[in-house]
Amino acid sequence: MTAPAPASPATRRYVLPALADVIAIGVFVAVGRTTHDEGNAVVGFLTTAWPFLVGGGVGWLAVFAVGRGRRFVPAAPVPAGVVIWPATVIVGMLLRTASGQGTAAAFVIVAAVATGLLLVGWRIAAHLIATHLIGGRR
Repeated sequence: MTAPAPASPATRRYVLPALADVIAIGVFVAVGRTTHDEGNAVVGFLTTAWPFLVGGGVGWLAVFAVGRGRRFVPAAPVPAGVVIWPATVIVGMLLRTASGQGTAAAFVIVAAVATGLLLVGWRIAAHLIATHLIGGRR
């Protein structure tokens, strides 16, 4: 058997960070739903997740649009992470409201903190790993 081909530069640049964001939002939703012991596992998960996934997509579009003419680095904590994070929360909460889902103040705060830790956090971790371990700096 041969080893799988390495990921293309476009895959590493766009697909992997997008997948990391989807996973981060999925972790946020799964932990929240588990904490509140909510039923209807798959339907409930998707019902809770879709507004935040759309919000994350809006954040990606905003970073991409502003970054035109400059190098768009979706895995960068700044500006990508700090734009995608609030877009995820703001658009997610607006869509939750429009679809009749709850947006209690405590939930908004928890969502903002948790998604910030997850969406910006993985970017910071990846940056530190790339610069200190892979890049050779210590």
